[in-house]
Amino acid sequence: MSLGTAFVTQHIRTFPVKALIKHFNLDVALSNQEDPAYIKNFPLGKVPAFLGPKGFKLSEVIAVSIYLINLADPQSKLLGKNAKEYAEVLKWLSLTNSEVLPSLVATFKPLIGALPYNKKAVDEAAATSEKLIQVFETRLANYTYLVGERLTFADIFSAALLVRGFDHLFGSEWRAAHPNTFRWFNTVINQKILHDVFGDYTYREKPVEFVPPKKEKKAAAPAAKKEPKPKAKKEVDEEEEEPSAPAEEKLKHPLEALPRISLDEWKKVYSNEDTRSKAIPWFWENQFKPEEYSLWKVDFKYNDELTLTFMSNNLIGGFFNRLSASTKYLFGTLVVYGENNNNGITGFFLVRGQDYAPAFDVAPDWESYSYTKLDGTDPETKKFINNMLAWDEPVEVNGEKREIADGKVFK
Repeated sequence: MSLGTAFVTQHIRTFPVKALIKHFNLDVALSNQEDPAYIKNFPLGKVPAFLGPKGFKLSEVIAVSIYLINLADPQSKLLGKNAKEYAEVLKWLSLTNSEVLPSLVATFKPLIGALPYNKKAVDEAAATSEKLIQVFETRLANYTYLVGERLTFADIFSAALLVRGFDHLFGSEWRAAHPNTFRWFNTVINQKILHDVFGDYTYREKPVEFVPPKKEKKAAAPAAKKEPKPKAKKEVDEEEEEPSAPAEEKLKHPLEALPRISLDEWKKVYSNEDTRSKAIPWFWENQFKPEEYSLWKVDFKYNDELTLTFMSNNLIGGFFNRLSASTKYLFGTLVVYGENNNNGITGFFLVRGQDYAPAFDVAPDWESYSYTKLDGTDPETKKFINNMLAWDEPVEVNGEKREIADGKVFK
């Protein structure tokens, strides 16, 4: 009889679960988030998750991992040889999962363009990462492994998650400065249980560096548009040539060719009038014209990697800054709901035209968000949008009410 199904992805937190199933040769099927059984049983959308016989459901990576180890061997030394060691194993699992990985993600993702880049935020995340790694460095100066002299799940789990640091940040200089952590990581990653999942690991020479992405290409475009202008100076009818350049420039944005229904008046109303009594009725009566504009629900795809609410709000701010080229074609709000280390980002946008992509792809990180078209005649849609404008009621996420902690308006 099958022990159940584990729902996994390429997210780094699912790799310890994959490693355990393979190592112990457990009769556990592997599936993903598209599985109807996952959608039905795990409304929070987190991975890994486990579905066992008789409807037994389990989520959160530490819980799933410990359950699988006990399924394989209730006496497994991977969880320590006594209660004291078991507690130490849990300590390292919690530290790595809730603090080390989020700080690494907040450091490298902006550098590779997966999140908006803010130097101050990246430097702060890097400093936090270094402080946490020093806990490993100090411990491993006197011990081969994190819990005594025997390999435990604390080592397997922590090394699997620290792969992201070695993938992007820990170059040769870093490894020389952290010999104990490097020695330990190299030992653990080559243990069969992880080697079967990660294979031969190749270390990077230098840490990844921030390179301004598509925004640089956008900045170069105006210079190219001026090239026809000098050619016109050869003729006395220069003044006839110059007006064509701005017209050509305007058409560079794909939404400019659509009929013009300005957002300016709406933005003034929203900024200056009471939201519930004046601005919201004005929006539905005067601004939203379904033949000219479309409504989109916008959700951040990686809520499980968000940490502090103010950092989530800064992420929204960076996204909005990169959308500035589409200011004339968009209006929207994104809010942070929840609390520190358990929050998410959602909101709505009013977009000129019926396609969201031309308006959003000016931002290099636009694909970090999902876009769902909304029906402006649906009462639930109106209720959601009204709250995204007013921020005075909780957000409903997977049937759960979540308080709004912060947010920003794009206008």
